[in-house]
Amino acid sequence: MNKVICVYSSSSCTIDKVYFEAAYELGCQIAKRGDTLLFGAGMVGLMGETARAVHENNGKVVGIVPEALNVSGIVYEKCDEFIVTSGMRERKAMMDERSDAFIALPGGFGTLEELLEIITLKQLGYHNKPIVILNINNYYDGILKQFDKIFNEDFAKEECRKLYFVTESVSEAIEYIDSYK
Repeated sequence: MNKVICVYSSSSCTIDKVYFEAAYELGCQIAKRGDTLLFGAGMVGLMGETARAVHENNGKVVGIVPEALNVSGIVYEKCDEFIVTSGMRERKAMMDERSDAFIALPGGFGTLEELLEIITLKQLGYHNKPIVILNINNYYDGILKQFDKIFNEDFAKEECRKLYFVTESVSEAIEYIDSYK
């Protein structure tokens, strides 16, 4: 069944090529499966790399951008569907509603904020969609260590570990989404 997969990721172009390789592989797999990429509409960094890979493999790309960031040279203008929202909160709500699954590639503060919010929303019962942390090059090891501290010191129940799946493999990420119940 075709899914809409929301991908959170970096807009930086100065990061290691290993991250770009993973973003490209993810975009290829999304397209080849007939799934749709939904993302923050950036043309640079891992955002742009994922979108270009989807298009190179005849896939569909949906970009959602807040009005303040809808600037030529910043947005990926080849989106099959391009949505402009009034602000970031509306953008994230629309991304949440329209997505069947979420994957976090490495990224900065915005990516972390989106990832933590979507995990929290699942914990609170606002959705029951798969969430994957794509831990390329051990990028998320630090935050995963913090998650362990949260569990070990009883700030969250152990069962909350099931809210998300962590892998270094794009294929495993896709397989997890496919098998999610």
